[in-house]
Amino acid sequence: MKYVNDRISRRASLILLIVLLAACNRPDPTRPVNSHPSSAAKTGSFEGTLTSGNDTRHYLLHVPASYQPGTPTPLVINFHGYGSNSSQEEALSGMSRKADQAGFLVVYPDGLNHQWFEGPDTNGAADRQFVRDLIKHLQDQYTINPRRIYAAGMSDGGGMTNRMGCDLADVFAAIAPVAGAYKFWQDCQPARSIPVLAFHGKADNIVPYEGNRQRMLPPIHDWAAAWAQRDQCTTASTVTQPVQDVTREAWSGCQGGAEVILYAIDNHGHSWPGSDRLPGITSQAINATDVMWDFFVAHPQPAP
Repeated sequence: MKYVNDRISRRASLILLIVLLAACNRPDPTRPVNSHPSSAAKTGSFEGTLTSGNDTRHYLLHVPASYQPGTPTPLVINFHGYGSNSSQEEALSGMSRKADQAGFLVVYPDGLNHQWFEGPDTNGAADRQFVRDLIKHLQDQYTINPRRIYAAGMSDGGGMTNRMGCDLADVFAAIAPVAGAYKFWQDCQPARSIPVLAFHGKADNIVPYEGNRQRMLPPIHDWAAAWAQRDQCTTASTVTQPVQDVTREAWSGCQGGAEVILYAIDNHGHSWPGSDRLPGITSQAINATDVMWDFFVAHPQPAP
């Protein structure tokens, strides 16, 4: 009889254990659904690749610790300058730190041979397709808010940022180039009025503020005024000086709630304003990353 009772007791214990294990594995209805389980635990900065056209393309992605799968999250694409790369752009702009503070994703794509192609040729078409493929690649892994995808970039990457506003206004909510090299700047027919924020140093010896015709580089003020015309801004520009050495020129009354803002910075060279890199030429009078994030927050993609 003792043997029978022991068997019953062991069987009851086994049944209880199975019930407990099942309860532990049962989904908690109060938890958000993880629609992208592969991305749930991986935060911080890490590298990735994807195939676009016939090329394997590389990028650096930063995911803030606050990211929650299932919660639509903004995305910033930050383009490096000529001869630079994704990790250098991350360090120069300090945008990953801002992403941690504000809760957005930022990706730093790498151009082929450390450069971007903005022109109408096949190389330019391939780079634009890479950007579309990169966004789709990230959307397959993360919950990205489609109305809050933004572009920023430095120098050659600023030119690429400008091209995103011209050719991919259906994708990007707003753009913010820094020290941009705006080749092919007049070849620009955006699908809609798009908000534009720009920063440029008046002591920039690489991409001069006054332009360089031989290198197809426009005067920066002319470039910004052309954007105001495309955006159908109805009011004359307003010029203010928010801090010493910084002039802010803004065009408002633009179509679709867009605006165009240009920060011209005295005593600032070819660098990212407020960066802790290149201290000899970098002005600390304004922090471009902080200002552009506030601009992005104020300008989501208009609802369809």
